[in-house]
Amino acid sequence: MPMLPPALSDLIEAFGQLPGVGPRTAERYAYYLLRNGGDASKRLAASLKALDGGIGYCAKTFALVPAGQELSDLYTDPRRDKTTVAVVAEPFDLVALEKTGQFHGTYHVLGGLISPIDNINPEQLHVRELVVRIDEDQVREIILATNASVEGESTALYIQQQIGKRKVKVTRLARGLSVGVDLEYADQISLGRALEGRQAV
Repeated sequence: MPMLPPALSDLIEAFGQLPGVGPRTAERYAYYLLRNGGDASKRLAASLKALDGGIGYCAKTFALVPAGQELSDLYTDPRRDKTTVAVVAEPFDLVALEKTGQFHGTYHVLGGLISPIDNINPEQLHVRELVVRIDEDQVREIILATNASVEGESTALYIQQQIGKRKVKVTRLARGLSVGVDLEYADQISLGRALEGRQAV
């Protein structure tokens, strides 16, 4: 097989470093950009450049916000119920729940799940900030919307322990979610049912 030009092989290697992208998929992505002229490449390059320095985190919920914005619109919106908080692992889990149109509370993004194998410890997550929010916003219900996995269950249990004896209702997403399904990839109907059928823990 003839050697590829360095510019192309470097691009294939860069795509290959993305999660879930194997060597063949990386090659297809690179060839697509090569075949479709400069427009697709320029748009991708501009988007990547804007990503670097264009994204920030809400100081209260840790959701993604435009750089320079302190608080998420989903937190500051007066129509949102600050006393009900859905706790999710990652920002895209928030997006999945929001698409159901059935949740009108606020969110709290942990920034991952407890996973000793991946060297993610409780101290690296935004659990302490969640406990502070419970007190500051007089939260009445915490919905543990973490994945139905070992890591998700371990994280949910840790959060319950940290909440302690505070008078706050702790619920868990219920029916409609299969074990092992990431929240981000669950369909809206299943998520909506799980939200409706949440159970006290």
